[in-house]
Amino acid sequence: MRFYNTLTKKVEEFKPHRDGEIIFYTCGPTVYHDQHIGNMRNYIGHDILDKTLRYLGYKVKRIMNITDVGHLTGDSDYGEDKMVLTAKKENKSVLDIAAYFTDRFFVDFDLVNNKVPEIVSPATKHIDKYIEITKTLIDKGYAYLSGGNVYFDTSKLTDYYQLTNHKEDELIVGAREDVENDPNKRNKTDFVLWFTKSKFEDQELKWDSPWGMGYPGWHMECTGISINHGGEYLDIHGGGVDNIFPHHTNEIAQSEAYLGHKWCNYWFHNEHLLDESGKMSKSKGATLTVSLLKEKGYNPLSFRFMCLNSHYRKQLVFSFSSLNSADQAYKKLLNKISLIKDEGILDEDAFAFYNNKFISHLEDDLNTANAITLIYDLLKNDLVNGHTKLDLIRSFDKVLSLDLIIDEKQSSNHEEIMALIKARDNAKKRKDYDMADSIRNDLLAKGIMLIDTREGTTYKIVGE
Repeated sequence: MRFYNTLTKKVEEFKPHRDGEIIFYTCGPTVYHDQHIGNMRNYIGHDILDKTLRYLGYKVKRIMNITDVGHLTGDSDYGEDKMVLTAKKENKSVLDIAAYFTDRFFVDFDLVNNKVPEIVSPATKHIDKYIEITKTLIDKGYAYLSGGNVYFDTSKLTDYYQLTNHKEDELIVGAREDVENDPNKRNKTDFVLWFTKSKFEDQELKWDSPWGMGYPGWHMECTGISINHGGEYLDIHGGGVDNIFPHHTNEIAQSEAYLGHKWCNYWFHNEHLLDESGKMSKSKGATLTVSLLKEKGYNPLSFRFMCLNSHYRKQLVFSFSSLNSADQAYKKLLNKISLIKDEGILDEDAFAFYNNKFISHLEDDLNTANAITLIYDLLKNDLVNGHTKLDLIRSFDKVLSLDLIIDEKQSSNHEEIMALIKARDNAKKRKDYDMADSIRNDLLAKGIMLIDTREGTTYKIVGE
């Protein structure tokens, strides 16, 4: 298995830290707002890596945080807490806002067939750990108290920029939003480990600490949660490219200073999904979510299909035109697969040949586009019987998660449904549109949605 490691700036072979379970941590959502489809592309990338590792036989323990406190409107310790800001606007408590948007996040997460990590933990559940880490960093000389806040002293490190290759003199205060002029800092790149009431006195969520009532800095959350649930060594840490600096850079700094050794060997980052005006953002007006795509009549898996036909390390430009193209291609693929007759017995040689090719594409830095192309190649191969094709596609879908194969509930009455589809087609040819509509509506009432394509009609169970 080889994928791009942001830490080493190259595609390299994945070697777990230990035999047994892989510890895979991914940054989760800040639940002050709906997560747009750009965010969801990031989670689809994590999902593919997770499922690929499992497909290759690894045991994986995946951990994801839910940021429900401490993430400010600026990523370098300034502005209001995003959770507090939304709570004020909605006249609700911070925890009510967090619960509401967490639920909405997982609805969209499920719509694109992402697997929920084994551990999903809100940041507010680990306050004692953040305080313990902060105290240890002070005792070790890596942190200091100033102006009521506790700061990490980046000057104590020789390789603070190991993840980014930044140069100190490139970070001019005021020239970028990730650097600010905070008079309490000893160095412009220092960052807050713990805020107290000396800053943001209207913060709703506060906890007692040795430095006064306060709350943790955003970067501290991932360190505390990952160590609490994953131990002192991570195999893989995932996130979007916008997390590399300062968030992941600061995570490495505080985690390795606290632990006294290297913390994570592999850093996995997904590129942005852009709209036609640039990077997708929650500040540009209405948020385009997976749920909204569904309301507009799109199958959410058409969006997943679109993402998988691009490489996770390449920027992908979203438009409804491109989604329409992906939607049509996805429907055609489903239709081709639905027409395969389950005939013959398993051809073990053919299965091994195509499965090995599928694995080789995944092992090649998660080349999902080539993995999907392999399915088309398989469909065109008349030398492979239907039963073997279906077994291969069913196996591939453990990773791709595109619902390519009709499930067991559907297959039990598959012939009956196909007969009704044929009757509907005949009714349309006779221009008996009332009959055609009646068949469609009767099937939909039973939870069976018909999907018309240029190559014919297939179907999918809905409302499961």
